[in-house]
Amino acid sequence: MSPAVLARRGAVLCGAVGLSLALVACGTTADTTSAAPAAQTTVAPASSRPSPSASAPADSSFAVPGYQVGEIPPVPLFTLPDLGLLTASTGRFTPNLTTSLTSRPGITVSPARCDEQGVLAGGSTLIGGDGSVAVSDASSSVVNNGDGSGSYSDASMSIINNGDGSGSYSDAAVSIVVNGDGSGSYSDAAVSVIVNGDGSGSYSDASTSIVVSGDGSGSYSDASTSIINNGDGTGTYSDAGLRITNNGDGTAHVVSVTGSITVEAAPLPKVPDVGRFPSIDAVQPVEACGTVITLSDGVLFDFGSSEVRPEAATTLTELVQVLNEAGAPQAHVYGHTDSVSDDAFNQTLSEQRAQAVVEALIGSGATASLDAQGFGETRPVAPNENPDGSDNPAGRQLNRRVEIYIPVF
Repeated sequence: MSPAVLARRGAVLCGAVGLSLALVACGTTADTTSAAPAAQTTVAPASSRPSPSASAPADSSFAVPGYQVGEIPPVPLFTLPDLGLLTASTGRFTPNLTTSLTSRPGITVSPARCDEQGVLAGGSTLIGGDGSVAVSDASSSVVNNGDGSGSYSDASMSIINNGDGSGSYSDAAVSIVVNGDGSGSYSDAAVSVIVNGDGSGSYSDASTSIVVSGDGSGSYSDASTSIINNGDGTGTYSDAGLRITNNGDGTAHVVSVTGSITVEAAPLPKVPDVGRFPSIDAVQPVEACGTVITLSDGVLFDFGSSEVRPEAATTLTELVQVLNEAGAPQAHVYGHTDSVSDDAFNQTLSEQRAQAVVEALIGSGATASLDAQGFGETRPVAPNENPDGSDNPAGRQLNRRVEIYIPVF
């Protein structure tokens, strides 16, 4: 699976699934009216990605899965979990029943939020008078000060809203502090997200670290992979069998287990600033409508291909076991692309990739009723471009995905 395409436990910077609250450095929200996720095709689109030189071999040992030869994946964006879903409990099929398919690099397992019509909602939210009343009983306390501020507490949680966008939320597992100036922090037993308000921030869990420095540089690392962007067009990627050095002059040097080559490669774009932390008002309990499992295109497919990679077979088999053991009666597979290439190509690609995943799940023994749908580039969860019109490769990375949505049952 591609360690480069990161969506870890609902935490990523420019978009996620189930209306995750994305810390977007882009200045605008992505389309939040969407309903489903992504897929792609067999012929590589005319892309803004650098093309290998004519002499570059097609040997996949010289490429990161899902990328062209010599291309360094962007330092991943990170998002917060859907804060509203933190306080909602359905007692139905949600991530606590998917312990055998946990979130990992390239795979996100999270509760799903739906719109009024019951359609899976996709997109991201920016991370960016008197009338007072107080009510309390033996188990809880609610205070509304009439000026937009207030608090709620019970035996399991505490929410404080200062009325100016700042506040805090805490329960036995989660702590959120919102400072109201775009900075804040989120932590639970597995994940820590810090947003400093000056464009810098960090994400960490037991195996992964992402650092955004706010000056165009940043880094990503996990147990097997390292990505460093120096902010000046140069950078490196390395894993157990591959090292890519972008020289910043239009070339990259690639060393793999089979040899070394130099190929054409555009200088690395700067790492976008971390966006703004959401207002405490985002903590509005809603009921999850199911579970959505998002797989990045690099986990499933080689660059420009709709054929499921052999390495993805284990992941899809695990998913089939989870669905079968839970008795899920149905699941919907949605394909999505970024905005590179034309609309018709992306639509076809998304359909082909969604159908390929359905066929792989059926081939692994899935008993749930499955259907496939492609949405092309119409359901982005992150901006494909920065506000100045420049390319946002980390945002496009999040948009190239396949989502498997399991409604509550």
